[in-house]
Formats: sequence, structure tokens, C-alpha cells
Amino acid sequence: MAEFKYEITEKVAVLSENGAWTKELNKVSWNDRPAKFDLRDWNHEEGKMRKGITLSDEEAEVLKEALNKVL
Repeated sequence: MAEFKYEITEKVAVLSENGAWTKELNKVSWNDRPAKFDLRDWNHEEGKMRKGITLSDEEAEVLKEALNKVL
């Protein structure tokens, strides 16, 4: 499996906490690419992460509009 690197360039929000794990919305640069919105669970103490999703700015805007309609 090829190595990957990431950098959290902006912490946007912590949505919830469950023990050492937090569900976070951040801007993350993966493998030196431009940062995208990233939603996933993190355990910063152990340097672990779970599966998540990444969204471009345009996709995040569409999601925002959809959530505004239902909330």
C-alpha cells in the first residue's frame, strides 16, 4: 500500500465527541493537493483516523443548500 500524507490546513468544527474520537469537519490537503472539506472521525492522541468523505468547495455548497432546505 502506497504511503499518503495529509495536512489539516483549517479546523472548521468538531461535530461530536465519543471518548478519544471526535467527528470533525476540516479542510485537509491530501498528498500535497489543494485542501478540500473533509468529514471523518479522528483520534488525534493515537494519530488515527476512520473512513470519511471529502468535498470540493462546490460540493460543500450544494450540501449546504440541501441541508438548509430540510433543517
